[in-house]
Amino acid sequence: MVLRSRGSSGLSIRFAAGEDNDVGEASLMKPAVSPSALKVQAALGDKFEVLEFDATTRTAADAAAAIGCTVAEIAKSLIFRALSSNRPVLVVASGVNRVDEAKVAQAVGEKIARADADFVRGATGFAIGGVPPVGHANPPIVLIDQSLMAFAAIWAAAGTPNAVFRLTPAELVALTGGRVAAIKRQ
Repeated sequence: MVLRSRGSSGLSIRFAAGEDNDVGEASLMKPAVSPSALKVQAALGDKFEVLEFDATTRTAADAAAAIGCTVAEIAKSLIFRALSSNRPVLVVASGVNRVDEAKVAQAVGEKIARADADFVRGATGFAIGGVPPVGHANPPIVLIDQSLMAFAAIWAAAGTPNAVFRLTPAELVALTGGRVAAIKRQ
């Protein structure tokens, strides 16, 4: 359960795990103010709220620690480059999973390569570490790790290394038009 309260310093979010009295304080999250996070908020609309932390959430482990969820509930965005078409390929994977690039290539129908920082920024409009699943400069091919479908809620990056938003796996599929696939490395 997520408990929210607003104070003079911003939005405080606490996460209840298990019993009602088992509540831990997560890092302070505030409504988005950075231009990149606001760009994601605009792409998402009013149904979702982009939140920013005081500290970075560049890695899945950082994000999970700051939010108060498991690393598996972090929906990390990885950008690859389709070699024949030069299109961006967005893979949204569970934070605990490594991606099997051969499975991604098979699902896309062409060979892929890891994208460098310049390709990522040019294709998405965002820097590595804050790539959201929405609002990209060039619409990517989207694959979603089927492991994410097991969760009631997940958290995704929102344009900066310290911005996130909460959504359901079904909402992720609907927002991205992505295809759910078995892309986890075994």
